Amino acid sequence: MAAGSGGSCLDALGPGELLSAAQALSLPAEAYGNDPNIEMVWAMKAMQHAEVYYNLISSVDPLFLRLTKVDDQIYSEFRENFGKLKIDVLDPEELKSEPAKEKWRPFCMKFSGIVEDFNYGTLLRLDCTQGYSEENTIFATRIQFFAIEIARNREGYNRAVYNIAQQNGAAKKDSTLSR
Repeated sequence: MAAGSGGSCLDALGPGELLSAAQALSLPAEAYGNDPNIEMVWAMKAMQHAEVYYNLISSVDPLFLRLTKVDDQIYSEFRENFGKLKIDVLDPEELKSEPAKEKWRPFCMKFSGIVEDFNYGTLLRLDCTQGYSEENTIFATRIQFFAIEIARNREGYNRAVYNIAQQNGAAKKDSTLSR
């Protein structure tokens, strides 16, 4: 489902199914094998997070967003460790290759106990000027998402999404007024 489409993958579940999914997600990972139902719930949860985040940066100037209570620490540590990482358009190899994983692992572990669910999987846009799509999305840990998106917000890269959304909103308003 595309970000900003108004619906959610979770809309298809009833209250009982949502409660069952929430209870299942609270169990330790060792309690499951590769259960496709659990994987689907995790994927839907990640997509819901992506939709909410994209709507947020579309409606609020990203320069003023705070994603966590420790944004300053995350940003400082991120730029100290990944100062040359190009964040406007990510190279998946900078996140997923074995050398990259070796560099990311100690960074991520610094936030264990500081950032809730720091190692949960989430979706990250490769090109920050574009929305979430199969071609523009990579699976990353939550702390990688926070580090990169906080940097994109502070360094002005996510303003492209915000500016486009504001222009589209103004154009819709103008076309409504001219009727």
